[in-house]
Amino acid sequence: MKTTKIEWTDKTWNPITGCTQISQGCANCYAKTMAVRLCAMGQSKYKNGFNLTLHKKVLEEPLMWKRPHSIFVCSMSDIFHEKTPFSFIDKIMKVILDTPWHRYQILTKRAARMAEYFHNTAVPGNVWLGVTVEAKSSKERIDYLRAINASVRFLSCEPLLEDIGTLNLYNIDWVIVGGESGLKARPMKKEWVTAIEEQVNAQGAAFFFKQWGTWGSDGIKRNKHLNGKLINGKIIQNYPKNFINKEISGQIKLFKNPYV
Repeated sequence: MKTTKIEWTDKTWNPITGCTQISQGCANCYAKTMAVRLCAMGQSKYKNGFNLTLHKKVLEEPLMWKRPHSIFVCSMSDIFHEKTPFSFIDKIMKVILDTPWHRYQILTKRAARMAEYFHNTAVPGNVWLGVTVEAKSSKERIDYLRAINASVRFLSCEPLLEDIGTLNLYNIDWVIVGGESGLKARPMKKEWVTAIEEQVNAQGAAFFFKQWGTWGSDGIKRNKHLNGKLINGKIIQNYPKNFINKEISGQIKLFKNPYV
């Protein structure tokens, strides 16, 4: 069971590792840096470095996890990478269907391929689907996402690289925003963040601010932990409203693990 410091989830599951860069947000990919480091350390799972690799042996990991978790799927890859066969994604979805006590969060930059996969395949009720929207050029991913029938649809505007302008959040439930971390991190301006927050609030979605990253709200570069996650003195980390309401009403729920 892999714990994580990612604030909007609590576990990661990586039946696929490795990826290729396709957009601005990939320039300083944390997963690539980590994979190369793990390869150098001799970890067998990362013997191929950051080349796309399928890991059949870990497919059934969630079946062993007794307590319900929020699980980020393929944090070290992109499940809808063009080299991932749909037949392997089918195997991942089967495990998800067989573990309804977990909540799975799937995030992709390959929105068109995600839409292709789900064109004739239903999204499991315990799956949240998201796309990365780090710049204006990636906003087209939102249209692919909103057309898919998922219990929760979300955007990850991390790393936020510019003012992304007007957002149409119809059928979007949740928006995560965060700045970039690391030595080569690009700055994020406060006005970009608050512009998104205002639109999210106006359109009825939930806003989750993860962190400032290496560049603080004052435009000064320092340790990300010193920059923190406050917006005007507040921590704003809301979760999808419609999911909470449906969960309370019993329309969507996590089930007890029958194997405990």
